[in-house]
Amino acid sequence: MTNERTSPKLLIAGMGPWHLGHTAREFEKLDALAGYWVSASSRSGVSPEKYKRIWAYHLAQKAFYHLPFPNLEEEMRWRNLPFYDLWMKRQQLPQGTNVVQGPMGSCEALFNLADKSGRRVLKVFDAPNSHPTNFIGYWQRECDLYCPGYRVPMCLKSRSKINRELERADLVLCPSNFVRDTMVMNGIPAEKCFVSHFGVDTSIFTPRESLPETPVFVCVGSICLRKGHQYLFRAFEQVKRILPAARLVCVGGIRADFREEWKRWEGSFEHHEKLSHPEIATLFSRSTAFVLPSVEEGFARVLSEAMACAIPIIATYETGATTVIRDGSEGMIVPVRDVASLADAMIRLGTNPELNLAMGRNAYKVGAQSNTWADYAKRLFDVYAERLGAF
Repeated sequence: MTNERTSPKLLIAGMGPWHLGHTAREFEKLDALAGYWVSASSRSGVSPEKYKRIWAYHLAQKAFYHLPFPNLEEEMRWRNLPFYDLWMKRQQLPQGTNVVQGPMGSCEALFNLADKSGRRVLKVFDAPNSHPTNFIGYWQRECDLYCPGYRVPMCLKSRSKINRELERADLVLCPSNFVRDTMVMNGIPAEKCFVSHFGVDTSIFTPRESLPETPVFVCVGSICLRKGHQYLFRAFEQVKRILPAARLVCVGGIRADFREEWKRWEGSFEHHEKLSHPEIATLFSRSTAFVLPSVEEGFARVLSEAMACAIPIIATYETGATTVIRDGSEGMIVPVRDVASLADAMIRLGTNPELNLAMGRNAYKVGAQSNTWADYAKRLFDVYAERLGAF
């Protein structure tokens, strides 16, 4: 082994763009991007010569993008992976590539391409969620309780594929301590994991200037059992008994697993199917606190976005929040599935302006300062250089 520093040259590939476009754009600024291959039409600011569109996968998936059945789209996202693999098999590794990175489900064909090149290439598994055992298990438990008969839209074949990818990876990129902990819990060596939470666009998300006159709690994310809305709505019901003027604003589409719960809670809160990032930033600037009681998450990017708006966070460990939030400092960490604790935290931040503003200021310092997407990419660049030097 050697401690010599080797400059990374990164190829990013994935069936969907998610946060990958931010990473690719910032790596290109560092002159460290070999390629950015995704099914999305947007290049995310990456130069045309570095971008390839994965047409085979896009065309297979296109029919499901516009149907009003998001669970079907998600299920087909996994079932159409053979088209992604077939496209990838026909490619060649760009010249100079020494690191390949892809999200779960997108790595096996990418790793095969790296091996086929005959070069020593660092293989990075980018984990947007917890280990598949936890990701599926925690979500399915909620389905069994609140939507009996519903099955998580991931087939066994895809789960097996993800497990193989994790075993082959040289590095597992974890967006939170929670994700790392689930990896270690399921036999992935701790030294193979690297934790780096997502960045934030501070040109859009800026600090709020004051508290709203009446408490406004905001939750952004698909309304589903995995995100814990079944507990949020029960907690807000308790909050309203103490703070009758309080408002709950939820942004996100209604997922199929929430159909039974939706019958009970529809109309009890303000709902927006979709808002743009600037509109969400405006909503945050007029909010008391951001609330996310997920039972499973990787690291919700909206956590950093809310923190950049200087509002305190109420969240579970399972959201990945403890990676950046200390309980009682930048917000409150509540036990998962605990309605009473969730309600108490909302009431406390809704009735104590000084505490709210102090936590908001702390959240801004952690969530926005030195936490841009450029900072995120630099953390990855440094760890890739270190791992390459240890080959």
